[in-house]
Amino acid sequence: MDTSQKAPIGRPRGFDADEALERAVRVFWEKGYEGASLADLTSAMGINRPSMYAAFGNKDELFRKALERYTEGPAAYVNRALAEPTAREVVTAFLHGAVRTATRPGDPHGCLGIQGGIATGDQGRRARDLLAAWRESGCSMLRERFQRAVDEGDLPEGTDAGLLARYVMTVTNGLAVQAAGGTSREELEQVVEAILHTWPPQV
Repeated sequence: MDTSQKAPIGRPRGFDADEALERAVRVFWEKGYEGASLADLTSAMGINRPSMYAAFGNKDELFRKALERYTEGPAAYVNRALAEPTAREVVTAFLHGAVRTATRPGDPHGCLGIQGGIATGDQGRRARDLLAAWRESGCSMLRERFQRAVDEGDLPEGTDAGLLARYVMTVTNGLAVQAAGGTSREELEQVVEAILHTWPPQV
């Protein structure tokens, strides 16, 4: 590979793609897909439009890459939770992780996967569909983990793993919405403890 090739036209010297993507994550997280204008994005990323297109593609591609970065960063609690040894520990880590991520000091409150594209017009359809698939993927991973817990006797025989996963995801999404609306971390942690007090629910 010829490493002497020049950077794409419009790409400034010293451009840090990783740092620019991190900043794009924050803009999408705070404003959502449609609320984040190209001017918002390029200003936060510290680059011009030609640089953005050269490095990340169009706005849809930038959003996809931002969601991937969010999954690997703030939302990494999901995979850590799924690796816990019991279903109760999975749910404990999952819900508390969601609360911590949705209320982190210095970051937008809520979840990029929720407010990123719930309400969009035709121009935001790809982002909306991408986020719907992202949330469904999380539900599927929970379902598989809970089914394993049923098979191993960790959850009661006959437990509907799919419904249980949907229940946990619904609660998680609700926590994110509440956080975005200003509910404090302490209050949301109390909600999580109330849910864990009745675990497992009769589903």
